Amino acid sequence: MSKQGKRKYLKLSGLEPMIVSANTNFINVGERTNVAGSRKFLRLVKEEKFDEALDIARHQVEGGAQVIDINMDDGLIDGKEAMVRFLNLIMAEPDIARVPIMIDSSKWEIIEAGLQVVQGKCVVNSISLKEGEKEFIAHAKAIKRYGAAVIIMAFDEVGQADNYERRIEISKRSYDILVNKVKFPAEDIIFDLNIFPVATGMDEHRKNAIDFIEATRWVRENLPHCSVSGGVSNVSFSFRGNNPVREAMHSVFLYHAIKAGMNMGIVNPAMLEVYDDIPKDLLEHVEDVILDRRDDATERLLDFAETVKGTKKEQTVDLSWREEPLQNRITRALVKGIDQYIVEDVEEARQKADKPIEVIEGNLMVGMNVVGDLFGSGKMFLPQVVKSARVMKKAVAHLLPYIEEEKKKNPTSSNGKENAGKVLMATVKGDVHDIGKNIVSVVLGCNNYEIVDLGVMVPPEKIIQTAIDEQVDVIGLSGLITPSLDEMVYLAKEMERKNFKVPLLIGGATTSKAHTAVKIDPQYKNAVVHVNDASRAVTVVGDLLNKRSNQKYIGNLKDDYEKFREGFLKRTKKKEYLSIKEARKNKYKIDWSIAKITKPNKTGSTVIEDLELRKLEPYIDWTPFFRSWDLHGKYPGILTDEIVGEQATSLFKDAQELLQKVFDQKLLGAKAVYGLFEANCVNDDDIELSSNKGNFKFRTLRQQLKKHAGKPNFALSDFIAPKESEIQDYIGCFCVTTGFGTKELAEKFEAEHDDYNAIMIKALADRLAEAFAEYLHEKVRKEDWGYASDEKLTNLELIKESYKGIRPAPGYPACPDHLEKLTIWEVLEVKERINVELTESLAMWPAASVSGYYFANPEARYFGLGKIKEDQVKDFASRKKIDFEYAKKWLNPNLIDT
Repeated sequence: MSKQGKRKYLKLSGLEPMIVSANTNFINVGERTNVAGSRKFLRLVKEEKFDEALDIARHQVEGGAQVIDINMDDGLIDGKEAMVRFLNLIMAEPDIARVPIMIDSSKWEIIEAGLQVVQGKCVVNSISLKEGEKEFIAHAKAIKRYGAAVIIMAFDEVGQADNYERRIEISKRSYDILVNKVKFPAEDIIFDLNIFPVATGMDEHRKNAIDFIEATRWVRENLPHCSVSGGVSNVSFSFRGNNPVREAMHSVFLYHAIKAGMNMGIVNPAMLEVYDDIPKDLLEHVEDVILDRRDDATERLLDFAETVKGTKKEQTVDLSWREEPLQNRITRALVKGIDQYIVEDVEEARQKADKPIEVIEGNLMVGMNVVGDLFGSGKMFLPQVVKSARVMKKAVAHLLPYIEEEKKKNPTSSNGKENAGKVLMATVKGDVHDIGKNIVSVVLGCNNYEIVDLGVMVPPEKIIQTAIDEQVDVIGLSGLITPSLDEMVYLAKEMERKNFKVPLLIGGATTSKAHTAVKIDPQYKNAVVHVNDASRAVTVVGDLLNKRSNQKYIGNLKDDYEKFREGFLKRTKKKEYLSIKEARKNKYKIDWSIAKITKPNKTGSTVIEDLELRKLEPYIDWTPFFRSWDLHGKYPGILTDEIVGEQATSLFKDAQELLQKVFDQKLLGAKAVYGLFEANCVNDDDIELSSNKGNFKFRTLRQQLKKHAGKPNFALSDFIAPKESEIQDYIGCFCVTTGFGTKELAEKFEAEHDDYNAIMIKALADRLAEAFAEYLHEKVRKEDWGYASDEKLTNLELIKESYKGIRPAPGYPACPDHLEKLTIWEVLEVKERINVELTESLAMWPAASVSGYYFANPEARYFGLGKIKEDQVKDFASRKKIDFEYAKKWLNPNLIDT
């Protein structure tokens, strides 16, 4: 490194920055958005089904791709038009655009068209000396002007580099031209040194893999600051159809190439075996080929491959690993989530150790470090990690009595090594949702962090006092509902007032980088970080607590949030908004003289005391279930997804087993109360309903963003006939729950050190609650209201909301005001009838509950309220007869920043 001077790092970005430093795990590039790499993607682009093509990009990002490679080079496609169109669509999808883009084409005009529309700092794939120095320099200068990084193919006027010497020769020449003539930043150069197949039977191909590996080592040692990439699947091309051998070849190749300095590449995580899990005989044969260790290596692997051809992993119970040394057994149990033998193995380890604590610090942490490395590199997925945690907890539970006994005998003796740090986790006051928080706690716990979990609905005073008492290193806050955002802001202010130095993590479905940067970060001088998924938590906490580099990391965070804040506020100011008076003039207008209004078959309210849970199974939408486990993709396609399919299938099997147990043993209770009432719109934005208990009003909110001509400013009240029309209309409201029993079941699993099923039961209860809402809405449409009595929709059509009418819920985009839940509770007597309560932040308890309205008008639609002005808040407070400041507090997330 002294030869290279101070190390410079490759910096890329989508919406989020990526710094490829010495501590960064291998960067996995997704190639399924490449028409040459995916027949499905090619077909969708040809058929111009770009929305479906976007799903492929999304699946790659959700499946662990840190960069996505986009290639439109096909003879039947207008590559330039397709590249620009697809990139523009991606830029409008934050969940995809958050990662850097690799613009991949052999045609310069396509590359340049992509560079003109892509956001962030991308990678060009690729240029080379193939057409000579003049063109190479021209293209490099243009890429430098666009501010992109570049992949250089090991290709020159003579041809493609196919041995060690040619790879070095072309790389050195390319590097010298770029750095010395073009003044291209060395850290923005990535070499693709050509990965070719091995074991083809041709003698000249024997050294393909080892030549790449050694050339990689030479490039990283002699061409300062650059990176090395490649397409890994090429190496196993000779063994198409034999996945066990191909997976082993990819893992062995990567193991040695990464050690040599390869830091990024195109590799399918589903086609990788864990290096240490490759059977020793297969590993020996594969390494003989990859490293060219024997003259007969190819023949031996071909013969051996016949013995593993077509075999499927885990198809039969293989207990041969029980013959391995103790540490191997413990590590395998943790990696594979196998808990049957962990107690006997840790007992054997305890008897060999001087102190029981040494088993945790030694055997178990060795295994958990492997888990952490695999998860961090995208080779393990969240459900596997949670299973690993279950094994770890059972092991620790067995050891704890022995550790306590040791402490009594030697009260002054040291407990050994310290943990990696102490993290306080809490769901903020008034909020009851904790699945995401629990998952992050498990992931951090797997990486040797001590977790202080305060649970849900935790007041700020308790968070602060516990942080002081426990001397925690990090505080993590979670929240799902919008009032939780204000709680987080308040807590940040309190931490600043009390002169805290502890980093603050922000997470949960309602949180965002924008809210964290704009609202929370300015309140606290120390580190504030938005963590958008569990896989990032370990890296973030590690960076925050790294004493050698954390000040720089925190400084960069503060700078990033300040820039984001400035850009966000500038962007906000460009939008024009109407006064509430003007917005009402531009309301959505229905011709009520011809509108078809159906009188309900049954008005008033109804209670369902104890629904048979099995009735809800056909109504379950499984896609959000997988998302809660950080496995992204639509059900049922996710079960066969090439990246996460295996884990999704395993998770789904476990979910089905627990769900059937819930059904058979009636482990959860399902209750509902709902009602249909006469209603009319009054004063433009209010809905007045009458019941046998009197009259009530729902106050709705109206969009105030200035629209293009002919586009209305919606409010939910627009879908109910106005009183002055003298037409009687109707509205419904409801509350369902499947949460009774969830807390007790989760606590039972936790007492058994089974976080996996504790999280699983909460996720299933949430899915059942949403299914209950879907089931009840269908019943109302077909029977109680009867306006769609002949409706026959599949589960997929229900999920797509292909029915007439809508079911908006307070706290969601069309009606973000949670205060209206109070009116629903009053109208339906929810607490008295089914015992579902509202917290002080108006979250529902039990958490697995859903409430909302029913609108029947065929013109009713969902919309997002967006930002509103203070004049509407004042008007809302007046209509609701509440204090302006109180109204402002509840509507603050939607209030324009002034």
